[in-house]
Amino acid sequence: MAAPEQDESEGLEQGLFSHLIELRSRLLKAVVTVVLVLLALAPFANRLYAELAAPLVARLPEGAHLIATEVASPFVTPLKLAFYASLFISMPMILYQLWAFVSPGLYKHEKRLARPLLAAALVLFYTGCAFAYFLVLPAAFRFLTAVTPQGVEMMTDITHYLDFVMLMFFAFGLCFEVPVAVVILAAIGVVNLEQLRGSRRYAIVGAFAIAAFITPPDITSMVMLAIPMCFLYELGVLAVRWLVKPAPASASD
Repeated sequence: MAAPEQDESEGLEQGLFSHLIELRSRLLKAVVTVVLVLLALAPFANRLYAELAAPLVARLPEGAHLIATEVASPFVTPLKLAFYASLFISMPMILYQLWAFVSPGLYKHEKRLARPLLAAALVLFYTGCAFAYFLVLPAAFRFLTAVTPQGVEMMTDITHYLDFVMLMFFAFGLCFEVPVAVVILAAIGVVNLEQLRGSRRYAIVGAFAIAAFITPPDITSMVMLAIPMCFLYELGVLAVRWLVKPAPASASD
């Protein structure tokens, strides 16, 4: 009896070891991709920062400009932005490596649902970041410069500006993941299609509450986030109808 148990234990250890080796290989490929993109972007770090700062710089009062309050900020901050950009660009490869590691352990119906969800999550996150950069940030900075008290000169630190914009990108990217979250909740049985349809009023209130918490303190930015979230909730309801099969009724029903 000891020999079969020992063989089974050795087989489990070998299986775990092979999975760890594959995980290391996948992580290494993802890291190498990020590093290569970072090396390619590093020479253009200052130009990237200029593009990122454009929505604020274009709306600053005459004579105002961004400032660097730390000695190394003019070098470190653009390089930090280049790193963020390399993560942004490399995300498809990172998600592919994650999928290649996880997918062999999934059932066929799980793969059928996971593939479009991963693709949609990536596209929606990018869309949320673009929405924040091209529409929300200009409106927010227009408001903030307009309400600056008289006698106060608005000169923002470059590091604080980068942190603020990255936080906005991350927040809007996550908020645009509403359809993916709705489909996942329906797929694991937390909610069903009828419950989602009946919860529209709560979804609208929640969207405006989240938008009021995330966006700068102006009504325009709040509405510009809340309305797309409401639309994306409806898109999630449609996706549940298309992708998630209703659970079969039990015999007692």
